[in-house]
Amino acid sequence: MLILQVLALEPAHGYAIAQRLLQISRAVVQVNQGSLYPALHRLEQKGWLESEWRQSDAGRDAKFYVLTRTGRKQLVLEKESWGRLTEAVRLIFEAGN
Repeated sequence: MLILQVLALEPAHGYAIAQRLLQISRAVVQVNQGSLYPALHRLEQKGWLESEWRQSDAGRDAKFYVLTRTGRKQLVLEKESWGRLTEAVRLIFEAGN
């Protein structure tokens, strides 16, 4: 879900996705490349992302990922699911008070 959210902001290559997650989360969410690239591949296989080769800001060729229409719909579903989960956790914590 976090990868989809970052790509909803703008297309990005893998390293930029990891850096954006780090920046937005104030260094709480750290993604290593060993898990990021397989996740990107799975999301692409599901049709939630598309990729294309472009030049990065550093002038190097990089595989940029773009959120598809299906990916945007999935992001909405994931956010709704996350909202239900966080509400359930809140209720459980409050039951102990």
